[in-house]
Amino acid sequence: MEKRILHYPQLDTVLMVEEFIRKHGGEFKKRSLWENLPKKMMYQTFQVIFDYLQDSGKIAIDKEGKICWIWNPELVKKYLSKPDLSR
Repeated sequence: MEKRILHYPQLDTVLMVEEFIRKHGGEFKKRSLWENLPKKMMYQTFQVIFDYLQDSGKIAIDKEGKICWIWNPELVKKYLSKPDLSR
Protein backbone atom coordinates (compact mmCIF):
# COMPACT_ATOMS: atom_id res chain seq x y z
CA MET A 1 0.00 0.00 0.00
CA GLU A 2 1.37 3.40 -0.97
CA LYS A 3 1.48 6.14 1.66
CA ARG A 4 -0.19 9.41 0.81
CA ILE A 5 1.86 12.39 1.93
CA LEU A 6 -0.09 15.61 2.28
CA HIS A 7 2.84 17.82 3.23
CA TYR A 8 6.50 17.41 2.40
CA PRO A 9 9.06 18.85 4.82
CA GLN A 10 11.15 21.87 3.86
CA LEU A 11 14.82 21.36 3.05
CA ASP A 12 16.02 23.22 6.15
CA THR A 13 13.99 20.83 8.31
CA VAL A 14 15.48 17.77 6.61
CA LEU A 15 18.99 19.20 7.03
CA MET A 16 18.34 19.94 10.70
CA VAL A 17 17.32 16.31 11.33
CA GLU A 18 20.37 15.05 9.39
CA GLU A 19 22.73 17.25 11.41
CA PHE A 20 21.15 16.21 14.70
CA ILE A 21 21.53 12.52 13.85
CA ARG A 22 25.17 13.04 12.77
CA LYS A 23 25.98 14.72 16.09
CA HIS A 24 23.98 12.32 18.28
CA GLY A 25 24.25 9.03 16.39
CA GLY A 26 23.69 6.02 18.60
CA GLU A 27 22.17 8.01 21.48
CA PHE A 28 18.46 7.92 20.67
CA LYS A 29 15.76 5.56 19.56
CA LYS A 30 13.29 6.87 17.01
CA ARG A 31 10.67 8.39 19.34
CA SER A 32 13.22 9.99 21.69
CA LEU A 33 15.15 11.32 18.69
CA TRP A 34 12.02 13.14 17.55
CA GLU A 35 11.36 14.45 21.07
CA ASN A 36 14.91 15.84 21.40
CA LEU A 37 15.19 17.65 18.06
CA PRO A 38 16.12 21.33 18.41
CA LYS A 39 13.03 22.38 16.45
CA LYS A 40 9.64 20.82 17.12
CA MET A 41 7.68 19.28 14.26
CA MET A 42 4.70 17.02 13.76
CA TYR A 43 5.53 13.32 14.11
CA GLN A 44 4.15 12.69 10.60
CA THR A 45 6.67 15.18 9.18
CA PHE A 46 9.46 13.52 11.14
CA GLN A 47 8.32 10.14 9.81
CA VAL A 48 8.60 11.36 6.18
CA ILE A 49 12.15 12.60 6.86
CA PHE A 50 13.08 9.42 8.74
CA ASP A 51 11.80 7.19 5.93
CA TYR A 52 13.73 9.25 3.36
CA LEU A 53 16.98 9.02 5.36
CA GLN A 54 16.57 5.29 5.85
CA ASP A 55 15.60 4.58 2.23
CA SER A 56 18.54 6.62 0.92
CA GLY A 57 21.02 4.72 3.10
CA LYS A 58 22.00 7.67 5.28
CA ILE A 59 20.89 6.17 8.60
CA ALA A 60 20.63 2.73 10.14
CA ILE A 61 18.98 1.29 13.22
CA ASP A 62 21.06 -0.92 15.50
CA LYS A 63 19.77 -4.00 17.32
CA GLU A 64 18.75 -1.85 20.31
CA GLY A 65 16.68 0.43 18.06
CA LYS A 66 19.09 3.37 18.24
CA ILE A 67 19.60 5.54 15.17
CA CYS A 68 23.08 5.98 13.64
CA TRP A 69 24.36 8.09 10.77
CA ILE A 70 26.12 5.84 8.22
CA TRP A 71 26.36 7.96 5.04
CA ASN A 72 29.96 8.53 3.97
CA PRO A 73 30.22 10.65 0.77
CA GLU A 74 34.04 10.47 0.70
CA LEU A 75 33.88 6.69 0.55
CA VAL A 76 31.26 6.88 -2.20
CA LYS A 77 33.52 9.22 -4.24
CA LYS A 78 36.42 6.82 -3.78
CA TYR A 79 34.46 3.87 -5.13
CA LEU A 80 32.85 5.83 -7.96
CA SER A 81 36.29 6.94 -9.17
CA LYS A 82 37.42 3.34 -9.68
CA PRO A 83 37.24 2.48 -13.39
CA ASP A 84 36.48 -1.19 -12.74
CA LEU A 85 33.22 -0.30 -10.98
CA SER A 86 30.20 0.69 -13.00
CA ARG A 87 27.09 2.59 -12.06
